Amino acid sequence: MSTQASTVPAYAAPAAKAPLERTTIPRRAVGDHDVLIDIKYTGICHSDIHQVNDGWGGAIFPMVPGHEIAGIVTEVGPEVTKFAVGDRVGVGCLVDSCRECDNCKAGLENYCTGGMVLTYNALDKNGEPTYGGYSTHIVVDEAFTVRIPDGLELDVAAPLLCAGITTYSPLKYWKVGPGKKVAVVGLGGLGHMGVKIANALGAEVTVLSQSLRKKDDGLRLGAKHYYATSDEATFEALAGTFDVILNTVSAPLPLEKFLGLLKTDGTIANVGAPEEPVSLNVFPLLGQRRNFAGSMIGGLPETQEMLDFCAEHGLGAEIEVIRADQINEAYERVLASDVRYRFVIDTATI
Repeated sequence: MSTQASTVPAYAAPAAKAPLERTTIPRRAVGDHDVLIDIKYTGICHSDIHQVNDGWGGAIFPMVPGHEIAGIVTEVGPEVTKFAVGDRVGVGCLVDSCRECDNCKAGLENYCTGGMVLTYNALDKNGEPTYGGYSTHIVVDEAFTVRIPDGLELDVAAPLLCAGITTYSPLKYWKVGPGKKVAVVGLGGLGHMGVKIANALGAEVTVLSQSLRKKDDGLRLGAKHYYATSDEATFEALAGTFDVILNTVSAPLPLEKFLGLLKTDGTIANVGAPEEPVSLNVFPLLGQRRNFAGSMIGGLPETQEMLDFCAEHGLGAEIEVIRADQINEAYERVLASDVRYRFVIDTATI
């Protein structure tokens, strides 16, 4: 497999909004700095559904989604120094970047200004389309591969490669820790990890969800409080309460109401990515010097830091493992909020 390009089984969307179907895809030969990974588990991220439906535009078909990849190294290139055959590894949302801009040199490849390469639905530096983790194998440069600590099982670790780093990075950047009050908006694939991580960092965590349906789960995962945003009294009771609000939902929110929940100098860190534009009245920002900010995954050093942190604190994703032939059904269930809290594909079933 290493001496030449090969084909491997995968599940792909042949066109926008089309059901995913079993197929084969090309994988490049293992280069000098590459590792060949036998994928064991791949998480289903809500962004996979956005991309398959071309919700953000610019989609490339056929598309093999999947950027929450956990597996075992089965071969290494002759110049590889970080990994050996048998190592437990992960691949997240990025498989390359320019490596030359200031952000890349600072370990912020996720903010590469020279052109990062996404794990799927992108073109690599040779102009070839990238294909993601809904497949049995992937070839990745060692620089964009991370080690999964022994303290984490591969199935619960897979979603950390997106959901984990997407929530860890803003919580760290905005210095969440003891003495801080944090609200997590939405208790889904991202939100449940946000609750776990913020609690492990020492913050007092509140979940803000449309209803109280998942309250018991939220408290079990580490939240101290749980409020329904469908109840107008919530916004009165919690006005001026939070240092940081982590917004994980992929739908537009009444931002002015949520901004009113922040303390002076508080921040809404937005990690959800709605397909529709959002509007904002700036007066709630001006009044208490509040901030509305965004954050996108994390660089490779921080992703490794997150995995080590999660292993140290015993934080894996809450998952439901599915067969590959259940992917389309899983997509429908994600859209119906019928998963607690991340579907993970057993790639042996591909």
